[in-house]
Amino acid sequence: MARVVIIGGGPGGYEAASAAAQLGGEVTVVDSDGIGGSGVRTDAVPSKTLIATAEVMTEVEEAGELGVRLDDGDDNPANSVRVDLSVVNKRVKALAAAQSEGIQRRLDSDKVRVIKGRGRLDGPETVVVGDERLDADVILIATGARPRILTGSEPDGERILTWEQVYELQELPERLIVVGSGVTGAEFASAYDALGSDVVLVSSRDRVLPGEDADAAAVLEDVFKRRGLTVLSKSRAESVKRQGDGVVVTLTDGRKVEGSHALLAVGSLPNTDDMNLVESGVSLTDGGFVKVDRVSRTTARGVYAAGDCTGVLMLASVASMQGRIAMAHALGDAVAPLDQSTVSANVFTAPEIATVGLSQAVVDAGGSTAMVVKVALADNARAKMQGVRDGFVKLFCLPNTGIVVGGVVVAPRASELIHPISLAVAARLTVDQVAQSFTVYPSISGSIAEAARRLHLRN
Repeated sequence: MARVVIIGGGPGGYEAASAAAQLGGEVTVVDSDGIGGSGVRTDAVPSKTLIATAEVMTEVEEAGELGVRLDDGDDNPANSVRVDLSVVNKRVKALAAAQSEGIQRRLDSDKVRVIKGRGRLDGPETVVVGDERLDADVILIATGARPRILTGSEPDGERILTWEQVYELQELPERLIVVGSGVTGAEFASAYDALGSDVVLVSSRDRVLPGEDADAAAVLEDVFKRRGLTVLSKSRAESVKRQGDGVVVTLTDGRKVEGSHALLAVGSLPNTDDMNLVESGVSLTDGGFVKVDRVSRTTARGVYAAGDCTGVLMLASVASMQGRIAMAHALGDAVAPLDQSTVSANVFTAPEIATVGLSQAVVDAGGSTAMVVKVALADNARAKMQGVRDGFVKLFCLPNTGIVVGGVVVAPRASELIHPISLAVAARLTVDQVAQSFTVYPSISGSIAEAARRLHLRN
């Protein structure tokens, strides 16, 4: 029976543990922060739970157009609805804890041993936890990442916060300054704006979401502007300081932005320090991420890595897949290497932005000759019924075969709508096959079929 030791209990770790147990391994998980890791306890599950409340507030705000009125007769229902952030955050933490407990029960049923503590390597075949030494045939490093902190702008957990600390707030920030306009920054800016905060988003780039589809980012910026959210483009934060009962963010050009709270969303750092990795033969990047191949192997024999500590598409879904792939490869099961071209991702803003496969940036740079079509949701019957004006469906296909190689959806619940496009990309379906599949009328998904029809290649 292979001895498997997994360092880290996040998505990459617990999914790998279950996979290894099912393949007959004797599995031990070493975890210091609680099963589920940041993905369950402080990041993905909590943030999306908070965003779920924000989604309801967005729907309420836009319900007046649909004829919804409250008893006070106000034409805008949002004026009569408020958020109790203490209740929201209590629910957030309860759901995260429940999810963690559920994963723990799953590991118990799989007979996985869990040790609380911090693990480090002593060579490629031994993990040390406190005074205990664990001999291993297979080791998986799944230690995740932590919020990056601006030098001289250390969070205090009260006014200056990381995305892991916002769930301790009892009252809605009056004026929230979000530093960083990547996915995390954009999501929290969108959420707190919907919840009722006055939000300022500090972006060092010329647009929000610089790593996402430019057309999608433009839609989101237009929505932000319409809702009164302030975006400071090409504005790099130099420092964030506490000032009485508020904060002041100083920009590199000398401007100062004052607010009640500041949220730092300036990237992540891998949790790979003090683990004796390099000494044990595990190569790291200059940024400290673990170098892995497509089956999650590191440079040390028998040592694998999964999740955010590898820097490979920092998504919980990818971490889970990396963990499962690692165990399949290590324990001799059939394995398909990670294919990043089939990974779907979502930005949980309002509207959401979902992507899979080929990007517009690659096409524009000449890296692909793919054909592209974009269908605006403003022309979709169901969207009109729901009062949805913002968003689109974009499809990419190969010019000779019509095979679907990518897509972008900007819409409410885009995270659900991207799945048929993901299936098309993974199965190498053609635009004709997508177009000839029935969609419900009326439905937002009808725009996916419409985009496919527009890409039809005539014989």
